[in-house]
Amino acid sequence: MPEVLLRKRALIIEEIFHEGGPPATVPLRRGAAMVVIHNPFAGRYVEEIAHFMKDLEPLGIEMARHLLAALGGDAKAIQGYGKGAIVGAAGELEHGALWHAPGGYAMREVLGGAKAIVPSTKKVGGPGTRLDVPVTHIDASYVRSHFDAMEIGIADAPKADEMLLVLVMTTGARIHNRAGGLKAADIKGEDGLR
Repeated sequence: MPEVLLRKRALIIEEIFHEGGPPATVPLRRGAAMVVIHNPFAGRYVEEIAHFMKDLEPLGIEMARHLLAALGGDAKAIQGYGKGAIVGAAGELEHGALWHAPGGYAMREVLGGAKAIVPSTKKVGGPGTRLDVPVTHIDASYVRSHFDAMEIGIADAPKADEMLLVLVMTTGARIHNRAGGLKAADIKGEDGLR
């Protein structure tokens, strides 16, 4: 099995006080933990790649813990999450898909068994590529107030033989959300949707 070779990591924490309306009593906090790793499949087609997901599991747990700590350390304060990957030009989109299970399960575990599927995105791109990581509520995907996204990227990543992996967490709904729909207070928690 390939070893996970880490080149660098980055952390972004945003505090959003308003979006043009009145300042929020408590600002929304959004965070992204990013790592740049060597893509062991870059430059060639490899049929059997699924085993690399197992290799990524410890990295996912470490990133989720690091991000939670940066957002204050209280798992109960996290209300939204998402994940994504940018694959360098010598790789293929499917290599980014290998991050979805280890990244998603890591956040769900660290947050105490969140019920909703972790939304995700991926793309192939070069250094400086930006990615909009989708975010939904951790326990019910249909909570519209938590439909969000966080743009991420690193100036020198990913190089052609690398992947940039990201986890995102948020502490609440969009500031000034007024789109209606299911409210977080009304979640039944039965199926990860409602």
